Amino acid sequence: MVEELPSVFLVGPMGAGKTTIGKLLAKQLGRTFVDSDWYVESQTGADIAWIFAKEGEAGFRERETRAIDELTQKNQIVLATGGGAVMCAENRAFLQQRGIVVYLNAPVDVQMARTAKDKSRPLLQQPNPRKILQDLYSKRDPLYRQVAHIIMPTGHTYPRHMVNQLLQQLASFNNSATITPEHNENES
Repeated sequence: MVEELPSVFLVGPMGAGKTTIGKLLAKQLGRTFVDSDWYVESQTGADIAWIFAKEGEAGFRERETRAIDELTQKNQIVLATGGGAVMCAENRAFLQQRGIVVYLNAPVDVQMARTAKDKSRPLLQQPNPRKILQDLYSKRDPLYRQVAHIIMPTGHTYPRHMVNQLLQQLASFNNSATITPEHNENES
């Protein structure tokens, strides 16, 4: 199955577990794991907060799009994208056309619990982070769903169990040239 399976791209809000699930999934599949935010940082030599401070969100998003274009062309990787990557139509096209997209759907309460004290998240350095998370979720959830081939709720089970569930769903995919979104939502 592994050799036939296209690259797997994880999308979802901050705090959904994209990096955690991505690392575990890559290990199970014997593939390289890449986090697009880390990739941008390594290419820039600066962290995301610095890029936001110096170039604004627009500058960061330009860098992110170049990174996603490059990374989605790699074979047999597991890629965790930044939470806002789906805001750009070009990114959505790269993701959907070049691999299997998994939306890790985390409710705002889960996001809050996982990100509340994280100072490395520039968008949350505001007086009301819950409102920001809710607003972002409202805007981005339809785009995550639009691009997703598989939808998995997060925050209700252990990461290893989620990876096992995801592996079962990925087993149904083959190496076809066109991947049609199925929007499977696993509510277990």
